[in-house]
Amino acid sequence: MEFEPIWGAPIAMYLFLAGLGAGAFVAATAAGRMAPQAKRTVRAGRVIALGAVAVGLVLLMVDAKGGFLHPWRFALLLGNVQSVMTWGVVFLAALVVIAAVVVVRDLLKKSVPFGLEATGCGFAIAVAMYTGVLLGVVKTFPLWNSAVLPFLFLVSAMSTGVCAVFLFARLVCPNEVEKLAFLEHVHGWLPWVETVLVVALLFFVGLSSEAGAASVAALLTGQWALVFWLGFVVVGLALPLVLHLVQGRVGAGVRDACGAEVHGACPRVESGRACGAVSDAATIVGGFLLRYLVVMAALPVVLL
Repeated sequence: MEFEPIWGAPIAMYLFLAGLGAGAFVAATAAGRMAPQAKRTVRAGRVIALGAVAVGLVLLMVDAKGGFLHPWRFALLLGNVQSVMTWGVVFLAALVVIAAVVVVRDLLKKSVPFGLEATGCGFAIAVAMYTGVLLGVVKTFPLWNSAVLPFLFLVSAMSTGVCAVFLFARLVCPNEVEKLAFLEHVHGWLPWVETVLVVALLFFVGLSSEAGAASVAALLTGQWALVFWLGFVVVGLALPLVLHLVQGRVGAGVRDACGAEVHGACPRVESGRACGAVSDAATIVGGFLLRYLVVMAALPVVLL
């Protein structure tokens, strides 16, 4: 028997944008505190965070048949404090407001209080995890109702957010990338953690029930196998891991091959930047495909 998904691409895009925006806010905050001289990158990260989360919030409102389409339904949603979606909207709205204040202060050349950024990071982490909790509310879908999913989405959100910030830096202000070496080093571990969590999710869901096993089979060998293996695993996970290792080796030999004087024009430097940009773009694609596949491949438990 085939089942139509209760959610589709719009909700997958919302989950992706909300996570990416949350990750970008955390990345911009870390960069601003540890490398304040990378001003353009920090500012871009804050703008990316605000834009992504704001668009994600609009998509949620539209998909929930609230907001612009039926504003009274959105008001009812905010009044239901027992609803997970209500808390999600509160987290998203708070993050949008904080991100907007941070962006405005940045554009006005005013310092951003540490307390404001720390609060924003707290809401960003809540938003990133909430995107997994939201799906888990539908308990009849084993692929969604897993304790692993919120942590997987959190790691993926941080990874895609950092990559969005780095992609801007590599394309627009590559001279600032070197100042963010600490952030790139931390990010290098996130795909490995994400891989472990994906394996854990599929393992536990596959053993949970027949519907869970069917959902995993749809990903590994069934309807969604090509997108899963080629799109998510190869492009979204394996390619960034390989390129990150290649980029590390290129960077290690730059000074010996080119010398400090021609560092900016060195072909090996340009090669390393290209590897980094492709890796960042592939990670972002993988982040969207992860959420799209989780939403679309989930099958419900059939009650006889």
